[in-house]
Amino acid sequence: MVKFNTGINIFMDIAGGKWKCLILFFLSQQSVRTKEFYELIPGITQKVLTDQLKQLENDGLVHREIFKEVPPKVEYSLTDLGRSFVPVLNTMCDWGNTYARSTGMEQDEQIQCDHK
Repeated sequence: MVKFNTGINIFMDIAGGKWKCLILFFLSQQSVRTKEFYELIPGITQKVLTDQLKQLENDGLVHREIFKEVPPKVEYSLTDLGRSFVPVLNTMCDWGNTYARSTGMEQDEQIQCDHK
């Protein structure tokens, strides 16, 4: 099988997946503790969240910090490389809002992605 090492394929390898862009979006707003992700993304399972956070960390977009306290506290934030992805998230959000308006699609008001 031929693997196309193009920008779009690299992008999809890094940011593809059902929840990765939402995870990155919430981290673009503030650092997030593990349990907070379940409140922000109600449909995500523990296994999927753990896997996607590990992948984003391995790809250099997310930083994981473990605080030495009882009970243990783990907090996630964007790295410099991850912050460089925020304009892409903003563009995706703008396009999604434009698409929803142009097609009359009902939007969930839970996520406010206005960045202007």
